[in-house]
Amino acid sequence: MIEARNISKSFGDNEVLKDISIRFDPGKTNLIIGQSGSGKTVLMKCVLGLFEPDSGEVDYDGRIYASLSIKEKRNLRKEVGMLFQGGALFDSLTVEENVMFPLNMFTRQQYREKLERVNFCLERVNLKDANKLMPSELSGGMVKRVAIARAIALKPKYLFCDEPNSGLDPKTSDRIDRLIREITTEYNMTTIVNTHDMNSVLNIGDNISFIHGGTLWWKGNKDNVLHSDNRELNEFIFATELTKRIKA
Repeated sequence: MIEARNISKSFGDNEVLKDISIRFDPGKTNLIIGQSGSGKTVLMKCVLGLFEPDSGEVDYDGRIYASLSIKEKRNLRKEVGMLFQGGALFDSLTVEENVMFPLNMFTRQQYREKLERVNFCLERVNLKDANKLMPSELSGGMVKRVAIARAIALKPKYLFCDEPNSGLDPKTSDRIDRLIREITTEYNMTTIVNTHDMNSVLNIGDNISFIHGGTLWWKGNKDNVLHSDNRELNEFIFATELTKRIKA
């Protein structure tokens, strides 16, 4: 479990986050939604430790991030998997080398052990025998699945996903959603997903936090998100759906 307690963050005179408190539960897909500029990306970066909040604290299962030593933060980093927007694969590395990258960085395993883990992760995302392919040879959906394989290579307790369906068609997006949901449940991970995709919200939104104007404006789940009387949430949903239909 991760808890963000009373998080505030400003950049100059711009107060981006205002006293936000959210709990992200293990074994659940915890979604953060909101308009561009609402503060959801800054919140995720504060939780990850990429930004230091001006006030408040982030708690990883009883470990207060700001209180950890450099060594303790490095050890915690081994427990975190990250799925970046666009996949962020290394273009010059093969699929196998991309997935093995965190194992090379954070473990002292023998090559055979690392290769076994790579093969397991690739098979888990339905990319068996894709080891020697280059990123340029992959479809958008395959890139995301390789990125997921890399994210789970270290058997993380915590998984962060930044716009995992960005640039994907609806069918492929559904596949990525199912995969994120499956591995979250299978490994009892605390998964945090930053997304604009309403299909993801309705498909895998176990816990949904709507950020508006830098504050936690609404909290619920996929079963009640469409039935809220929260005006700003309804406007966000309507605008998101309208934009998607125009682009289609």
